[in-house]
Amino acid sequence: MANSILITGGAASGKARFAVTSFAAFDYVLYLRVGDEISSDVTNRIDYGTKKNGVEWDVVHKQTLKPSEEVTDHKFMIFDSISAYTRLVMRDMCSDESDLNDDLKKQIEKRIIDELTVMRDKVLENNGSIIIITLETGFSVIPSERGQAAYREILGRINQRIANSSDEAYFSASGIQFKIR
Repeated sequence: MANSILITGGAASGKARFAVTSFAAFDYVLYLRVGDEISSDVTNRIDYGTKKNGVEWDVVHKQTLKPSEEVTDHKFMIFDSISAYTRLVMRDMCSDESDLNDDLKKQIEKRIIDELTVMRDKVLENNGSIIIITLETGFSVIPSERGQAAYREILGRINQRIANSSDEAYFSASGIQFKIR
């Protein structure tokens, strides 16, 4: 059954562990990380799961503005993460934080949501499932720096849109996941 899942939470809260564990027994999973290097914990968990279950995964770490191009005939995918992808698109569309106005913020949001939708639709067309990872912004203080405040605002709105269009949503805290949708 095709399924779209969002997992949100704070940094190092167990989001990637949850995603990797959820697909551990499945073959031909695409794990796409657009942010920093994949942590050794996640890499070890992928290696353990693939060896234990005799499956193969495509693990890609790539700074790409078009993550949907990485999806081919994959039936299962983990996208890690909206937050890193948002930062990448913001840098691409706005090199100077003083240029961040409401119109540009909306253009950034639209570009990200459109790309995430294409990526998700490709996996769902394969009758597959996708887990999308993001950082939760709702518990943080409003940053005093203009660029950080804009990032938080944009990411918060994107998270809301993706959560509302996902089949399931989970919140991760201290390594425990709570189903919120």
